Amino acid sequence: MELLIEFFTALYDLSNAMAIFIIFGLAFAGVMHELVSETLVTKHLGRESISSVIKSTIFGIPLPVCSCGVIPLATSIKKSGASKGATLSFLISTPITGVDSILATYGMFGWIFTLYRVMTSMVIAMIAGILTNIYDKEIIPDEVEEKSDSCCCSSTCSSETEVKKKFSLKKAIEYAFVTLLGDIAKALFWGLIIGALITIAIPQNLSDILVEYSWLSYIIAIAIAVPMYVCATASLPIAAGLMLSGVSAGAAFVFLSAGPATNTVTIGVVKKMLGTKSLYIYLGTIIFGSVIFGLGLDFVFDINSIDAKSLIHMQEHAGLLEIASSVILWIMMLFFILKPYFKKI
Repeated sequence: MELLIEFFTALYDLSNAMAIFIIFGLAFAGVMHELVSETLVTKHLGRESISSVIKSTIFGIPLPVCSCGVIPLATSIKKSGASKGATLSFLISTPITGVDSILATYGMFGWIFTLYRVMTSMVIAMIAGILTNIYDKEIIPDEVEEKSDSCCCSSTCSSETEVKKKFSLKKAIEYAFVTLLGDIAKALFWGLIIGALITIAIPQNLSDILVEYSWLSYIIAIAIAVPMYVCATASLPIAAGLMLSGVSAGAAFVFLSAGPATNTVTIGVVKKMLGTKSLYIYLGTIIFGSVIFGLGLDFVFDINSIDAKSLIHMQEHAGLLEIASSVILWIMMLFFILKPYFKKI
């Protein structure tokens, strides 16, 4: 009974800390979706050059698209004539961060950690793209089909040609709180649950081991992050749970970086769409880049004697706005999770 109370307390704290930023982030994502069309993105990524890699990375950072939702868009970009490097950098940068995730990261970890996450994501994506353009000249037949059925997302997985349209507030809201939230509801739900469980479930002796042998926590974070699907926003409560349990900020960062950028579906699509060499560059750059930047983060924390737990902003007494946001978010999440079952009744 005591553990159950601790679990719901941890879940309550995590929800209150993140909900308001997720809601505002979704709203901004909806506006951005209306203002930035897929055809505009495709237009600027059609050249095999470093500039196209940089553009694809910059385009990808704020876009509110998950790690499976980016697949059809990246396929469309590739079919339109974009280089392998530009396509790969877009595939990496887009799912790691988005407007909603950036705001949620700021709300939970502060602006320094948020800026570090965004900047390192850009570096990893650009390095992968440049290496691909240099070392992978193999021509792959344009045979990749857009398999939205195998994607973990639904309506964001659309790569139909868009015509120029006027801004619609109604459509922005629908995209934010119906399409986008509907796509991430289940992942966000489990992210909050797992984050709360990690907070209370990791034994103190295991936390001590992970703190003493930081390399072990890095290996565990990579092993979990690479194959599983977790969106950038849903990964935040899991990382917070790891840090609250004593795991280093660097290891938590590895999970935040590698988790959203990779999953089994994307790995398979990258191999088919770009080839084996690009797949190796894709996985190698993400894994080694995440670890290197994670080690760098731990080094900065160590020399400045910063406690990773102090980064996490969770107020002991949440205000009315935080609680209301949390309630609204949970109602919407549960609605989308239970919606398929309503149809069967």
